[in-house]
Amino acid sequence: MAPPVPTPRPGDQLASATDTTRVIVIRAPQQAAGPIECGGSPMLPAAQAPAPAAAEGPPATLIGKRYVDAADTLELLCTASGSGHLTYGGEPLTVKAPKALPASD
Repeated sequence: MAPPVPTPRPGDQLASATDTTRVIVIRAPQQAAGPIECGGSPMLPAAQAPAPAAAEGPPATLIGKRYVDAADTLELLCTASGSGHLTYGGEPLTVKAPKALPASD
């Protein structure tokens, strides 16, 4: 039997096991729907992550961008870009659209 998926908490720092991607959890659901993955491998706590491998190809995750799931229950802030794509529970995460600022007339 597989171990239960740990529930991410706001403030958790995660690192990819396959490339240089690093994220911080901004918002997380009460119950984990699946693992947070990058490049097909579960992300690890940043303190336990091995030294990152050199990035191959153009970055898929961009530093400073926020990534959310389709239900908008999980939000990650990318702190180091990498070539892996972020997924949560097997579903891809997308870049969060910026909020429109009010007009300053």
